[in-house]
Amino acid sequence: MKILSILAIIFGFSQCGSLKLEENPPFTINSATYINWSGGQQGVKGMNLKIEYSSTSKIDFQNVYFANNVAKLEDKSFKKSKIVVGFFSSNEKRDIVLDSNTKKEMNNTLPDNSKIPFELKENEAVITYKINDKIKYFKIDDVKKGKPVFYPSAPKQ
Repeated sequence: MKILSILAIIFGFSQCGSLKLEENPPFTINSATYINWSGGQQGVKGMNLKIEYSSTSKIDFQNVYFANNVAKLEDKSFKKSKIVVGFFSSNEKRDIVLDSNTKKEMNNTLPDNSKIPFELKENEAVITYKINDKIKYFKIDDVKKGKPVFYPSAPKQ
């Protein structure tokens, strides 16, 4: 009896780890494009993923998983265009204190080693959205790469 209980618990936990992708979401993806950007300050760069969609109802988009990263989706809709954007940014410059006194190292930021819960190809993304307090997942299969953008730094005064 104990073995049966243990197996049931293990099977239950293994089912929690699998995320089901929706096949018929309440929206249609019209286009998905990402651009790499850099500039403003040395070592500052990132990527923006723009998703244009159509839907007859309001969609509560949450996050996007893309290029081994996750970003919050922000609604950037304007007039009849329905758009959400994920902003991925990275600052290559990290101030790290290395000292024999470990108390001086306590304010160092830890690297983010979290993995995304999906196996995605280079041109695939997964978006999350909420319906009736349930998180749903949908995979975009054809994310296009746009032209990179360089933002010049502000002129020195």
